[in-house]
Amino acid sequence: MKLSAELSAFAKRLGHEFKRPELLHRALTHPSMSSPSRPDNQRLEFLGDRVLGLVMAEALLEADKSASEGQLAPRFNALVRKETCAEVARALDLGAALKLGRSEMLSGGRRKDAILGDAMEAVIAAVYLDAGFEAARALILRHWAARLTSVDADARDAKTMLQEWVQARGAGLPEYVETARSGPDHAPSFTIEVRLATGESASASAGSKRVAEQRAAAALLARLDQSR
Repeated sequence: MKLSAELSAFAKRLGHEFKRPELLHRALTHPSMSSPSRPDNQRLEFLGDRVLGLVMAEALLEADKSASEGQLAPRFNALVRKETCAEVARALDLGAALKLGRSEMLSGGRRKDAILGDAMEAVIAAVYLDAGFEAARALILRHWAARLTSVDADARDAKTMLQEWVQARGAGLPEYVETARSGPDHAPSFTIEVRLATGESASASAGSKRVAEQRAAAALLARLDQSR
């Protein structure tokens, strides 16, 4: 199988020459475009997630030999979560090479975190199967390098930090409520309000509910810090 111009350009940006180009073709095929003769990338995504996790765990242990498990775990989560994989995918313009069904393409699939993140993990698996673990490891370390060196010493996400803050004070769990939605279906904007049983609240908007929730939690944490 020969790679199309779009896939060849992506492989060049990725920095890997595939001996088995069909692996890259499969890694970039979304389920909306699959058929009996064209398998999708879900199985590769499953494998790539595990390869990424192992490489990140090793890299974090090597980078900070004195860190405890409690310090390493949030850094690890920050580096392997879907949003981070999607950021790497965007830096590589992976979306331009994705094979999507018409409906998914019209709904903005090339920009969605979940689709980009899954495809990036599938690409990692494709490199692993094509050239082995060391090739996959080198590729991951190359494209995650800036994030590895800048990951916060305490990389807990805002929702986790807010939950720990309220639980330490016996204030129950935060409640996240969607208060507004705007924009077209292919590029929606969600407004989420986070509320505490004690009456404090904060709102934020983003293109996905998950990001809006994180932003709302971060805004409320900042407000709580100022009031202390």
